[in-house]
Amino acid sequence: MKCIVLIPARYESSRFPGKPLAKICGEEMIIRVCRQVAKTGIPLAVATDNDLIASRVREKGFEAVMTSSAHRSGTERIEEAYRNLNSDAEVVINVQGDEPFIDPAQILALKEIFDTYDDTKIATLARPFDPSAGYEALDNPNLVKLVKSDEDKALYFSRSVIPYIRNVEKEDWPVNHQYFSHIGIYAYRADVLKRIVALPETSLEKAESLEQLRWLQHGISVRVGVSDVQTIGIDTPADLEEAEAYLRAQGKA
Repeated sequence: MKCIVLIPARYESSRFPGKPLAKICGEEMIIRVCRQVAKTGIPLAVATDNDLIASRVREKGFEAVMTSSAHRSGTERIEEAYRNLNSDAEVVINVQGDEPFIDPAQILALKEIFDTYDDTKIATLARPFDPSAGYEALDNPNLVKLVKSDEDKALYFSRSVIPYIRNVEKEDWPVNHQYFSHIGIYAYRADVLKRIVALPETSLEKAESLEQLRWLQHGISVRVGVSDVQTIGIDTPADLEEAEAYLRAQGKA
């Protein structure tokens, strides 16, 4: 199965302008993402609307493709990038540009899903929630919860805690059920990617502000792989400070 990894990188951000070029221990975040992806051996390109990002990516020996600044999501951006590259890859893997610690094994796990299941349209990953983190962490709306079928297909994504456990105190929910948190990395069959960016928004997507609910509500199945790897996404300058502290603690600054 021929794959390509596309990394959306938008310069403008309400919470963290210029985030892709923010440096973590001296190296730009987007470059760290590229280095992690390159370890898989899968071809990659950064999809951006900013000349500074594109120039820096190319200076470091990676491919960059320019896209419109009007896109509402990273999914729309990588779909345009796929077309602009005239790629013939059958599967497009979307790695967020703010995941400098993405594990190459997670990317390869998505590819393996397509290699194993011919009917896969979209694939994503989930992480088992650690019960020791407690209910308060589970209830955080920024932690997207996922429930899946016994066939490892997504049933629903939510910012709320799902499922609800009847007749059990909420503080005890994490030890009474294996919850899963969603890892925001996706892979799409190329023709499905083209289809989903043309779909209208749905009521569930608007309610939860989760793009993946649009796909489910339109009847497109999402297969789920499970990963125990913990990664650090960078949404704010405070997250950047935590990432630098993590690298120093690991002796990798």
